[in-house]
Amino acid sequence: MRLLSIFLIPALAAAAMLPDAIGAYRRVSSGSPELADPALWHEYALRSAETGVYENGKSKLTVSVWRLADTTSSLGAFDWQRPAGSVPSKAAPLAAETSDTLLLVDGNYLLRFSGYKPDSSQIAAVLQGLNHVDTTSLPILPGYLPATGLVANSERYVIGPAGLAKFDPAIPPATAAFHYETEVQIGAFHSPKGDMTLAIFNYPTPQIAIRKIADFQKLPGAMAKRTGPLIAVVVSPPDPDQAERLLGEIRYQAEITRNEYVPTRRDNIGNLILNIFVLIGILVGFSLLSGLLVGGLRALARHLRHGEEADAMITLHLE
Repeated sequence: MRLLSIFLIPALAAAAMLPDAIGAYRRVSSGSPELADPALWHEYALRSAETGVYENGKSKLTVSVWRLADTTSSLGAFDWQRPAGSVPSKAAPLAAETSDTLLLVDGNYLLRFSGYKPDSSQIAAVLQGLNHVDTTSLPILPGYLPATGLVANSERYVIGPAGLAKFDPAIPPATAAFHYETEVQIGAFHSPKGDMTLAIFNYPTPQIAIRKIADFQKLPGAMAKRTGPLIAVVVSPPDPDQAERLLGEIRYQAEITRNEYVPTRRDNIGNLILNIFVLIGILVGFSLLSGLLVGGLRALARHLRHGEEADAMITLHLE
């Protein structure tokens, strides 16, 4: 891990993503944020990071920004970095705040404002300075976590062995099989007999999930359920009945997208006929105008030549 941080930190130091000023705050220093767990940051494919310290008189603002590989990585980093006592914020579609801290996601970027929470216009000014923003949608897997009994801010999005070992060590990475590009949503849930951890594994196809469900069922004390490409697992729950009810709430819903041809006005036969008559009217009008123009020019020429046609025929009368 130390060797990883040695190679990772110099690459991050070259990043320059923050502006010189945020509203009335002026930047007084900049650097790289501390990486508490370099292996996990590496798993979330951290590309660059920067921390800036801003001052407005005696008031201080610290801003940290992390650029990750994609929106999946930024979601995982957001869940991990979110303060335990935070509440959802309206500053962004994915944001959380405390009394003096704001954490938000913009595409593949994660930003944290500490000491002062900027308003929407100041946030927009910072986001406009970010380059190569990933605009793909956030993963839908978190939506499968049941809402009943969910411990606030306990959600964790995992995409590799380091995250699984940190947030749900009861499940071995070999069982999860991340070489299938497996993604995992983890959450803690209250029960009368104690809290339990639920992990939902998302596999590329239902066939892979069918093969993997037996591996999860072999784990000591594990309760597992498969629905579509999802496998939900609770290991050694303090309340098996509550765990069974929790697993029963997870139902995979397939989203089917059908590409259909959308008819346009050109495909309407009524519009086609109408356009034909419009074209006929244009041609008739053009013909009339052309005839009037030619006739007018000939009349003008006849008047200028005192009644003699400019192109009159010469008749010899040879009979």
